[in-house]
Amino acid sequence: MTATYVLDGTQIRTLDDFWRVIGEAVNGPGGYFGRNLDAFADCLSGGFGTPDDGDYVVEWREHRVSRVHLGHPETARQLEIRLSRCHPLNRPSVGADLAAAREGRGTTVFDWLVRIFEERAPGVLRLG
Repeated sequence: MTATYVLDGTQIRTLDDFWRVIGEAVNGPGGYFGRNLDAFADCLSGGFGTPDDGDYVVEWREHRVSRVHLGHPETARQLEIRLSRCHPLNRPSVGADLAAAREGRGTTVFDWLVRIFEERAPGVLRLG
């Protein structure tokens, strides 16, 4: 039987909200399912609360609400954090992404998450 994990998009206004909502959906209150993009990708690759046979789906309900909140302003906020912590050689690239996000251009946090779903667990994500 396919396990279904439901994300309430109305509860996702920041990337931190996403970590909390998906962690609780998969592993219950206070549950963990990644707290950064790399850890999230690893979690989607198996274990960490998903069925061992990989038979699961994630229903992201009200995803349009999340898409708005995880848009360019939240992306700029996340890129500011990344810029403050990244290796000096990566600063030009992150800075360019940050400038684009501040102008309302480029990929967003929402896009990053959807891409990770598609790359690490193809067919698992259902947007509703």
